[in-house]
Amino acid sequence: QVQLVESGGGLVQAGGSLRLSCAASGRTLSSDVMGWFRQAPGKDREFVAAISASGGSTDYAHSVKGRFTISRDNAKNTVYLQLNSLKPEDTAVYYCAARSRGPGDSRNLADYDDWGQGAQVTVSS
Repeated sequence: QVQLVESGGGLVQAGGSLRLSCAASGRTLSSDVMGWFRQAPGKDREFVAAISASGGSTDYAHSVKGRFTISRDNAKNTVYLQLNSLKPEDTAVYYCAARSRGPGDSRNLADYDDWGQGAQVTVSS
């Protein structure tokens, strides 16, 4: 079983940037699809971005496309989410997730096997 730990969250003004990291321990993530999801107060957890095992393919939710960038460093067993041009509506707890079971729907949170504890991102207007 893998342990995922997010870091890099915080409070930022609208228009600012943050970089989230998701560090894994327990096993290598080099064969896993990795995803980022977020959950705002009173709302369901929603898909943000995903990256293939090799890093060669990425997918983004429409609401963040062009502003957020997902990347990974398999040598460091770490996945990143760069958040630019932040908006107040981006305020949420951000979770990273790993899927090791093979092909699936990278946008479906039920298709992920392991989750981090979350990192709070708060964007002030």
